[in-house]
Amino acid sequence: MTLQGPPPVPAHAPPQVAFQRSEMNVILSLYGRMVAAGEWRDYGISNLSEVAVFSIFRRTAENPLYRIEKRPKLRAKQGMYTVHGMDGQVLRRGHDLKTVLRVLERKLIRAVDCPLTDRADAAAR
Repeated sequence: MTLQGPPPVPAHAPPQVAFQRSEMNVILSLYGRMVAAGEWRDYGISNLSEVAVFSIFRRTAENPLYRIEKRPKLRAKQGMYTVHGMDGQVLRRGHDLKTVLRVLERKLIRAVDCPLTDRADAAAR
């Protein structure tokens, strides 16, 4: 019986783009709040050679509701962070991740029915 180490990594493997820990903290903070609100249920992460993608799903078997992309090559131009909608439309693009994600935070703000005003309306009738 001979022990073998892990297979060698090819020297020509292309580097992958990935979200850094600080970026993931910002994204997962928003994701957690939306899960708690019942809006989102699943996510997927893809690290490719030119782009890192965080996909957000309402249900596992669906197409993603939103895609948060990081493209470092666009850093000097339009900004490396982009939020895409379900139909592929760019919802927001920029240099700062927190600023770009504000377009999704607006989905958290909803009108809330106030039980006190409902009682007052019922008493007035």
